[in-house]
Amino acid sequence: MGMWQPASFATFDNFFNITRNFSFIGIMALGMVAVIATGGIDLSVGSVMGLVAVVCSLMLQAGSPWWQTVLAGLAAGGAVGAINGVLVAYVGLSSLVVTLGRLSIARSLAVVLSGNHMIYDFGPGGPAFKLLGNGRLDLLRIGESTLSLSYPLIVLIVLTAAFAVVLKTTAWGRYVLAIGGNENAALLTGVPVKRVKVQCYVVSGLAAALAAVLNVGWSSSAINALGTGYELLAISAAVIGGANLLGGHGSAYGAFIGAALIFVIRNALLMAGVDSNWQGTFVGVFLVAAVYLGKIRARNG
Repeated sequence: MGMWQPASFATFDNFFNITRNFSFIGIMALGMVAVIATGGIDLSVGSVMGLVAVVCSLMLQAGSPWWQTVLAGLAAGGAVGAINGVLVAYVGLSSLVVTLGRLSIARSLAVVLSGNHMIYDFGPGGPAFKLLGNGRLDLLRIGESTLSLSYPLIVLIVLTAAFAVVLKTTAWGRYVLAIGGNENAALLTGVPVKRVKVQCYVVSGLAAALAAVLNVGWSSSAINALGTGYELLAISAAVIGGANLLGGHGSAYGAFIGAALIFVIRNALLMAGVDSNWQGTFVGVFLVAAVYLGKIRARNG
């Protein structure tokens, strides 16, 4: 695409737009990696985004400062994740059923709290809150163009590096992978399986909440439909990045690359003049191919 359309694709402005847009999904994918690595799934993250968006906007409307609003949004996302984790780990329900139900409940709450209206009056704390999603760090200027990193991308980079370290070097990271590899064996070796599972769902909820905060700041408005379908993109990014849906394997760097790949493909398709309705088909093909390649890799040892 860079050779085909260098004046539009291979530009600093397009780089900024693509990296900002995939940052929201990338952050969600990091949380999804933790859940998938334990052998679970979290279908509620898209609805959590909508709920957190409404909570944050109502807080700002009420005159709350931006930092209290961010904490409230994170608390809402973490609470949903904790409930999911308790129902899966301690009650013994299927993660698919629990998070599918939570998807519906969270979306319904978002609609009720917002009165089914878009909220764009953010009060005195609005400018600082919007900066979270709209801010940029300029790195290099060439002529009229400037290479910039958006604040959401910077957050994603920091979280990816931190999560990679946690997964590879800490006891908690080893516990997560051990649970997904063989839960019974992990339990027999003293791994606190139930507690770690709850923590993974909390991480997923917090990641979705953070993505919602940044997304609302970027769009300068909140709608209860925010995040619709994003759970599939987050799962796709994690799986394309090497996470095993059966558990036991996950990669923070892989989630980053998976999210980037999805949005580079979508951007390239649009610039190539392909109907946007075909984007889901291409993403689906890449997802199936990634799962198949993972299966071949596992078979070959």
